[in-house]
Amino acid sequence: MNKDNYCIIMAGGIGSRFWPLSRTSRPKQFLDILNTGKTFLQDTFERFREICPVENIYIVTNKDYKQLVAEQLSELKPEQILLEPQRKNTAPCIAYANYTILNRNPNANIVVAPSDHLILNSAEFKSTILKGLEFVKNNDALLTIGIKPQRPETGYGYIQVNKDGKINGKLFKVKTFTEKPDINLAQIFFESGEFYWNSGIFIWNIKTINKAFETHLQEVDVLFKEAFQFFSTYKEDYAISTVYAECKNISIDYGIMEKANNVFVICADFGWSDIGTWGSLFENLPKNKNNNVIKGENVVTYNTENSIVNVPDNKLVVINGLSDFIIVDTADSLLICKKSDEQQIRQIVNDIKIKKGDNYI
Repeated sequence: MNKDNYCIIMAGGIGSRFWPLSRTSRPKQFLDILNTGKTFLQDTFERFREICPVENIYIVTNKDYKQLVAEQLSELKPEQILLEPQRKNTAPCIAYANYTILNRNPNANIVVAPSDHLILNSAEFKSTILKGLEFVKNNDALLTIGIKPQRPETGYGYIQVNKDGKINGKLFKVKTFTEKPDINLAQIFFESGEFYWNSGIFIWNIKTINKAFETHLQEVDVLFKEAFQFFSTYKEDYAISTVYAECKNISIDYGIMEKANNVFVICADFGWSDIGTWGSLFENLPKNKNNNVIKGENVVTYNTENSIVNVPDNKLVVINGLSDFIIVDTADSLLICKKSDEQQIRQIVNDIKIKKGDNYI
């Protein structure tokens, strides 16, 4: 196993689109939503321990989740859990981890991944990531993973490949990035054969990504450069708190990937989903004869189809006459929502916070 290979797992989100199961105190990455016996975070960690040494895996999370990470990934040393004092999106998160790794290994090759993705074909995933790590080791390249689309999906961003910029196999120069399209544009993307889903998984060499920060996100890079002298000292926590108080809220996609001219993509198909919503969970779980996904020991349905139901085992739940719905029941909250309206759940959570306070989120 290559000692220069590192992994950054981003695990600081609150998973608001999975409310009411995902809560601020215990977001979806710390839950066993797929009923596998492991949480999303644990599944992600297990995948990457096959790719790089365990001591080279770093988790970046919010300071409130320090104990959750330590409990679920007991093999990690405390210094492998990087704690963000505030949520400032993916660019500061990655910059923090970059400088931590630079402190250990100036030749590091790094893969960055969210903590809450579903990967069905682990062998193909491992092969793709290792090919990517080998590519960035020898090239000044920012690499992302593009997923072959299975349908005209409006919930994902897209990457357009430059067919004339083919490097080898399924590796291309990136032509454009596009945010989540409407259904008509998604259909065009799907039919063109030039567009791939943006997985949010990135691979690069530490020197290349730091140069990209210096070029495209200088205001973020300067803050971390100033704090770097305090990394691995008792002053690190204070230095990072100061950085995050001043740092802008910006994604790595918008801040760097959409601006750089050395961006490449590996086109892959390893059974990927970001499981970002109840609808995407529905698409990836087994269905019964009525095309329902049911989690709960005492659920009785009549004339109900194409729905996802997640309720406690000790509660009898009877559902009659619903089609294409999300029904989620917890100890203190009940959500009943059309699947087609699931993008409103994030706004619903914001409204609840304003009207009811933090108790229900």
